[in-house]
Amino acid sequence: MHIQFVLFDGFDPLDVVAPYEVLYAGGTASGGAVTVELVTAEGPREVISGTGGLALRATGTLDLERADMVLVPGASGRVGEPGEVPEGETGAGEWKQEESIPVLLGRTLTTELPALLKQAMDDPGVSVATVCGGSLVLAMAGLLEGRHATTHHMGLDMLDATGAHAVRARIVDDGDLISGAGVTSGLDLGLYLLEREVGPRVAHAVEELFSHERRGTVWRAQGPTPTTPEHQA
Repeated sequence: MHIQFVLFDGFDPLDVVAPYEVLYAGGTASGGAVTVELVTAEGPREVISGTGGLALRATGTLDLERADMVLVPGASGRVGEPGEVPEGETGAGEWKQEESIPVLLGRTLTTELPALLKQAMDDPGVSVATVCGGSLVLAMAGLLEGRHATTHHMGLDMLDATGAHAVRARIVDDGDLISGAGVTSGLDLGLYLLEREVGPRVAHAVEELFSHERRGTVWRAQGPTPTTPEHQA
């Protein structure tokens, strides 16, 4: 299973590094059953994150003929005000540090990334995973209508407004779309992907190696709909 992590200007480094390390360790523990790669829509380049100018080097191009899974991180920057995506700021201008997260996410729509992500979503042989605001990148591109997904708790209303079914859960498994909530959920997402794709023994071994116990219940659209419990004083 080859997983391509898509970097873009202003990405959140923890959204990338946490699941990357988990999945890389899972590949080592499984004799190479999982491989990981940093890519961009444009090709190999240094990509500057939204956290203090920290940069990562993408070594490849997003390639759906090679990828079994595409993982999309969120952005790191100012939180911004509700609805703050000024049209003039989301164009393909020069990227600056400390821009707001909505602007950084919106700017991805001016690149080749949305078209490539649509191909990935339409390809039955490719799964898509997201961490934090990565699901908002897909949603803003019109790719999550009717799908169940999660994101950082501050972005759930925005996710819901795009036509997606926003779920307040740590990890949401919607088949070929698996999403994680806030930034540290990338650890849990990586462990869940190992369990789902390789098996619980490998996932447990990596969990022990990282001294991190997965949190929360993975939400799926299965089973009876729960009734709302009455408030008890």
